[in-house]
Amino acid sequence: MRYLTAGESHGPQLTAIIEGLPAQLPLTAEMINKELKRRQGGHGRGRRMQIEKDTVEIVSGVRHGKTLGSPVTLVVKNDDWKHWTNIMGIEPIEDEDEVKRQLTRPRPGHADLNGGMKYGHRDLRNVLERSSARETTVRVAVGAVAKQLLSQLGVEIVSHVTEIGGIKVNPASYQGKTAAEIRELVEADAVYCADPSVTGQMTDLIDQTKKNGDSIGGTVEVIVEGMPAGIGSYVHYDRKLDAKMAAAMMSINAFKGVEFGLGFEMARRPGSEVHDEILWNETDGYTRRTNNLGGFEGGMTTGMPIIVRGVMKPIPTLYKPLQSVDIDTKEPFQASIERSDSCAVPAASIVAEHVVAWEAANALLDQFDADQMPRLKENLQNYLNYTKEF
Repeated sequence: MRYLTAGESHGPQLTAIIEGLPAQLPLTAEMINKELKRRQGGHGRGRRMQIEKDTVEIVSGVRHGKTLGSPVTLVVKNDDWKHWTNIMGIEPIEDEDEVKRQLTRPRPGHADLNGGMKYGHRDLRNVLERSSARETTVRVAVGAVAKQLLSQLGVEIVSHVTEIGGIKVNPASYQGKTAAEIRELVEADAVYCADPSVTGQMTDLIDQTKKNGDSIGGTVEVIVEGMPAGIGSYVHYDRKLDAKMAAAMMSINAFKGVEFGLGFEMARRPGSEVHDEILWNETDGYTRRTNNLGGFEGGMTTGMPIIVRGVMKPIPTLYKPLQSVDIDTKEPFQASIERSDSCAVPAASIVAEHVVAWEAANALLDQFDADQMPRLKENLQNYLNYTKEF
């Protein structure tokens, strides 16, 4: 299974084409729109989220609410396009005033300068329009399709915010809870946090940071329940499922670190406090006494919940601008403001949830005959029976 996305931040639409989905998967636009709405929420989001009310249109690959097995095309139209038709138009321009409006001042922390160097763009809008986090809209839409497939196979996934600006949740507030129980907490919370005792501190910090003209980052956690053991592979580096999930997390705008289970804490513990002892019983088959490794050994799932975290840096565009250099005049300047989020960590947790969902779904389709959903379900159940008795 694979997909491509296309579109610019202020272009007419974002598009994704998914190839390799099984036939007979129930799928409607409403299933996807629910996830797109979650991406636009969370305390700390800026005015753009009030302008754009993202909804998807399915334009191929689905008939009467079920996939056909052919490519599925998703389209999310930009409501604000009407204000950008001159700036982002397809046709060549001859208006000198429009030419003079080129962006030549790269913003620190963005792709502007490096992208301009790579592709030879003197107008840096050619870079920022595609490098924008707006592209994650359609990746959430793709991930929503993957989540629908996972739910049909008994796999549940949830994300939540674990830290904002140094304020951390108490893990005891959600450990031991199911994905469904965590989701109930998160969906009722202003910053998508499973520990309501720190929500007020987080929202106050976000508000104060915005008043200061600054921005803050944080960490998010994704939990995947119900993945069978042995998904992924140890035989080659690019078949390791944890490596694929780590790459997916790192592909999210502003993400700068990933860890599984105890993560970097493992560097401070002896092996006896890290590795997960193996147990077996007739009801559950093989289980682990702990889940310190976050559901992975040797690039493969262990059958325990997958626990992966990512760290998001503060958004680099500030109301208190940083210094940069104009690429035409080489004169110093203070960076311009293109967006106004003071904290996008809650929204980033939704993006993380969906890119991880895609990798989990793709790994299952790689392992089992997946031309149609009934056959996929049958093959998965046979495999679960096999691993239980192994």
